[in-house]
Amino acid sequence: MIDLRALREDPERLRASQRARGEDPSVADRLLELDAERRSALTRFETLRAEQKSVGKSVSKASPEEREALLAKAKGLAADVKAAEAEADRLAGELATVVAGIPNIVEEGAPEGGVDDFKVLDTVGTPRTFDFTPRDHLELGEKLGAIDMERGAKVSGSRFYFLTGVGAQLELALLNMAMNQAVAAGFTPMIPPVLVKPETMEGTGFLGSHADEVYRLPADDLYLVGTSEVPLAGYHAGEILPADSLPNRYVGWSPCFRREAGSYGKDTRGIIRVHQFNKVEMFVYTHPDQAHEEHKRLLAWEREMLDKLELPYRVVDIAAGDLGTSAARKYDCEAWVPTQETYRELTSTSNCTEFQARRLNVRFRDEDGRSRFAATLNGTLATTRWIVAILENHQQEDGSVVVPEALRPYLGRDVLEPIA
Repeated sequence: MIDLRALREDPERLRASQRARGEDPSVADRLLELDAERRSALTRFETLRAEQKSVGKSVSKASPEEREALLAKAKGLAADVKAAEAEADRLAGELATVVAGIPNIVEEGAPEGGVDDFKVLDTVGTPRTFDFTPRDHLELGEKLGAIDMERGAKVSGSRFYFLTGVGAQLELALLNMAMNQAVAAGFTPMIPPVLVKPETMEGTGFLGSHADEVYRLPADDLYLVGTSEVPLAGYHAGEILPADSLPNRYVGWSPCFRREAGSYGKDTRGIIRVHQFNKVEMFVYTHPDQAHEEHKRLLAWEREMLDKLELPYRVVDIAAGDLGTSAARKYDCEAWVPTQETYRELTSTSNCTEFQARRLNVRFRDEDGRSRFAATLNGTLATTRWIVAILENHQQEDGSVVVPEALRPYLGRDVLEPIA
């Protein structure tokens, strides 16, 4: 949600953001026009209403000769006030509709362009050279008795799966490791609801252009979340947080659901792109002036997890046109997938500045006692997809998989062995 006062002071900032995203910059001028018209209509309404009240008071003091004319004037003013109020409301509604459709203002320094215009910031580790033909994660998962896509499809349809045996244990170990790291860093652990009201989904920016990605339960008017970012963002909706409580850091563990609309034919083999998965997500409410530095901290915690799992990865700065509605800046960490000979996203961290907090009305009291909108940030710490990178990068010729040392205490074994 755009700050209209800031827009009036510096409309070029929104125009530049829209250009960076590949969107129409003239929306800034449309907003300014609507805002001016709304404020003018509101002034007219308030002026007429004040005159109406003044005339109303005069009627009781007027002489019989004056009263009839004053009553006629009061009647006319009542109609004018009603019309002026309706016009102000109409313009306010139109303005709100336009504002709701505008994505967050891009942070200065983010790359311009679309999905392929990201900037690689760092590359960690060297992709392994195999002296045998590596198996992909699904073949490995089947040999280990860890992944069953066939029965997942039988029970639920395409892009569903069972994690079985060591597959289930591996996911639990991974997610527990992520939760423990976050708690050690001061995060409050949360198991949030995964069904949310429309206003929560809308407030986080996951409806509108993203509505086709979301599962909806029409009979209950509830949505299944694609990330625990959504319920965690709604956790403090409508509240004013004490300034000395910031930053409020939460880490949520939840199942996530995505329709993956428009992605048919992409990454359909195995568990890279599926409709249901588990995820550990960091979420932070903080002072807007601290958001940029907090974003760096979230990225560092993500990289710490990847380093522990001994995975080759790269860090990318996502281009403005691929940021999504809420993010002003986003960094992804992509792990090397040997059989695809490419990097695939494992983590994503976004600085949403005050965008979500404005929509959800989350404020804090500053040092002067004034209420201000908080900034919100999110970052992935582990998901089901990480299993892909773990299996493929740590596989051995016989189909076994060496468990990264940091994960062994959580899994209780050093090597995953193929089943007979």
